[in-house]
Amino acid sequence: MFNRVRYLFVKELTQVLRDKRMRMTLIIPPLFQLIIFGYAANLDVKQIRTAVRDLEQSVESRDLIARLGSSKYFEIVAFPQTPEQIESLIKKGDIVLSIEIPSDFSRKLKKGDTATVQIIFDGTESNTVMIALGYANQILSEFSTFILLKRLNRAGMMDFEEAGVELRHRIWFNPNFESRLFYIPGVIASIAFLIPIILTAQAIVREREIGTLEQIMVTPIRSWELMVGKTLPFAMIGLLDVVMIALIGVFWFEVPLRGNPFVLLLGAVLFLMSSIGVGLFISTISTTQQQSQISTFFFSMPAFTLSGFAFPIENMPQWIQYITYANPLRYFLVIIRGVFLKANGLDILWPQMAALAVLGGFMILLSSLRFQKRLK
Repeated sequence: MFNRVRYLFVKELTQVLRDKRMRMTLIIPPLFQLIIFGYAANLDVKQIRTAVRDLEQSVESRDLIARLGSSKYFEIVAFPQTPEQIESLIKKGDIVLSIEIPSDFSRKLKKGDTATVQIIFDGTESNTVMIALGYANQILSEFSTFILLKRLNRAGMMDFEEAGVELRHRIWFNPNFESRLFYIPGVIASIAFLIPIILTAQAIVREREIGTLEQIMVTPIRSWELMVGKTLPFAMIGLLDVVMIALIGVFWFEVPLRGNPFVLLLGAVLFLMSSIGVGLFISTISTTQQQSQISTFFFSMPAFTLSGFAFPIENMPQWIQYITYANPLRYFLVIIRGVFLKANGLDILWPQMAALAVLGGFMILLSSLRFQKRLK
């Protein structure tokens, strides 16, 4: 029994490694994803291209402009004179926002009235706009506090600035808000998800396509031995890819691995059960390799979207949030980010581990029944 599985395992592994296209699939896509998300995918918003239209040219307005320009968030690139020039700059994409200081800005401040500043955003870059609005509100709030303290000191309340509440924040696990610490663990999860699915589905469909699967079935090998022998190499390859990407992430991109690597390994093994189960399922509904590729695409895209990889699940409609509970990628992302960044152990991650075990077992059982049915 074990000899038959071993021979099939060696045959499948040899065939995969001998196929040049398969070898490229094992190495190039994981490295490409790692480079893209490690270097290019960055949600940090800095040096926002800004235009300033100062209609007053006073000491106060120049002070406000200096505060904006000296921050790391805004880069003042233009000083338009008319609204038409602002519109032209936004249309051409030269600026993301424009700040207009009115001609009565300092006069209202000196009278103690509320002075208004108009900010015009390019709404096509919605994510940048929301972040820039928060930065602008923070700088304007600090400027307003400075003006208020200055006015109170002039009124004789010299010690007023010593009173008040000062907010001191502390950020755990990712103190510098580095996007790569968020994305690179997600890349490891995506590799553990896609590679076994692609290899399992295409390898079995290819065997059926060229007629060798039927030849194998006339041998004394049992159905479950065939399934184990053909899927075990892809599980091992997926696990090796996870280890490779994790090592590159730790030593090249300097993503801290704060938790126990064996907890991560256990989570990866449980997650690979689901990936292999999905690959087997796709192989039962596909008759050609092209069909398996299309089926993999249609399955993987919703899975990534509903996993929390890029979009917070909490922001999704309630009925979609319920659907995400059937997505194994959701649980593995929690595990891998928890182990890497928070040093979480089994005492915290056991619900995700249990969910992966249940989903993986169900997918393996369902796909195995369909796989054996197709063989008969």
